[in-house]
Amino acid sequence: MSDCIFCKIAAGEIPSNKVYEDETVLAFYDLNPMAKVHVLIIPKEHIANVAEIDASNSAVVAHIFEVIAKIAKDLGLDEGYRVVSNCKEFAGQSVYHLHFHLLGGEQLSMNMC
Repeated sequence: MSDCIFCKIAAGEIPSNKVYEDETVLAFYDLNPMAKVHVLIIPKEHIANVAEIDASNSAVVAHIFEVIAKIAKDLGLDEGYRVVSNCKEFAGQSVYHLHFHLLGGEQLSMNMC
């Protein structure tokens, strides 16, 4: 999608502080962190949000969760972490490209759920 900022980041048109990348997934540090560790994990394929996950793209979502576990281990988030995805306007989704927030590195507030 030509006007999607995350598609542009995935294509390398906009720089990011990468944590992980493979042919399917890109993970990078959030520019406005909500925790000591705040990584965004996105599929390179444009999927607008969780509501668009179906049989044709669910394998990439499963892979994203494998990547999340690897990143959490690599970043030493042994005491725990949170994974969040906002879906649509009422939930606070601001970029309409599926993404998961990996939050950790400190005691997280229950108000962040």
